[in-house]
Amino acid sequence: MANEHPSAAAHPRQVFITGASRGIGRALAEHFLALGDAVTGCSRTASELKHPNYKHLCADLTQPSEIGAMMSQLRSQSKRLDVLINNAGAAAMTPAALQPPDASRELVELNLNSVIHITHDAIRLLKRGRDARIINLTTVAVPWRLEGEAVYSATKAAVEQWTRVLAKELGPLGITCNAIGPSPIETDLIRAIPKKKIEQLLLRQAIPRFGSMRDMSHVVDFLLDPKSDFITGQVIYLGGVG
Repeated sequence: MANEHPSAAAHPRQVFITGASRGIGRALAEHFLALGDAVTGCSRTASELKHPNYKHLCADLTQPSEIGAMMSQLRSQSKRLDVLINNAGAAAMTPAALQPPDASRELVELNLNSVIHITHDAIRLLKRGRDARIINLTTVAVPWRLEGEAVYSATKAAVEQWTRVLAKELGPLGITCNAIGPSPIETDLIRAIPKKKIEQLLLRQAIPRFGSMRDMSHVVDFLLDPKSDFITGQVIYLGGVG
């Protein structure tokens, strides 16, 4: 069990996580709840996570109208936001010549445009937050330039550039913005990738093993620490990837 941060009981951090119904998003929601934070998550479908300090919103993040309605609901229930984690995303291991344009457009909507839309709508709440932080999820597929993930890695490369520029724009407001690129973690996102392919990828890391949720939460906690207020515009890849 994680230790509660000192002010958790009186003034819990207000955390919003996209893609919180499973995988990294679900694990981070549980991590923050264990710290005593108030967490709101979202996904296309309802969540099985039940906790007094957890609320869940349902929205298809490829649809701007649903994002708008979701963010309006978030603003109505929260007067401030301390942490925004843009985690929702999808991957497609398909060669560019075989990937239908409609599938590519959906990846762009989910992996890039929803991040821009949600962050835009969240800035007002973050300005009222305490030690406000934005963390965007990227992928090691960007530096690895993985074949079969051209569109997926392109959307995440755009998120990285968005992170760097947004950090400069939001810095004067006291809001930091960083990105984390996990090395392969055993989640639903990679279970469709052949085992041999995963083993080859792990061998390209300085530390050739799967990442864990503990690895991920440790870096998140570091970036969210009030003492990390001078760290912004950074992209951190786990596992020694470069």
